[in-house]
Amino acid sequence: MPVLPSLNLYRRDCGYQTTITLAGELDLHEAPALRVMVGDCLREGIRAIDIDLTTLAFCDVSGLNALLAAAERTASAGGLLRLHHPTPPMARLLNLSGTGFLLRTPHTAPACPRVPDPMAAARPRQVAS
Repeated sequence: MPVLPSLNLYRRDCGYQTTITLAGELDLHEAPALRVMVGDCLREGIRAIDIDLTTLAFCDVSGLNALLAAAERTASAGGLLRLHHPTPPMARLLNLSGTGFLLRTPHTAPACPRVPDPMAAARPRQVAS
């Protein structure tokens, strides 16, 4: 029986910019998928890569290493990689590891307009009591 990936990657391009949304767990087994997607972006001429961490449930040191390698690879190609919307545990990992520089600064806004998320309706919603 095939093993389902514990990480889903969604990519939305807008000119020379893309947003990659990570959903699930970024660990030793799933980190190569991120490396491949960033490599594809760079080969296609994209130089601004935004990684949305809103739905990232877990990240271990292998995942952090993949994010750092992606940032370095993007910078080497003349681009910029920024992380957006980290969960509290992810923000703590970035701060403790000294890699908070990858976070988007508040004054930089995405250049592309937001488009409706086709998966939004399928996600469970929290009901206030």
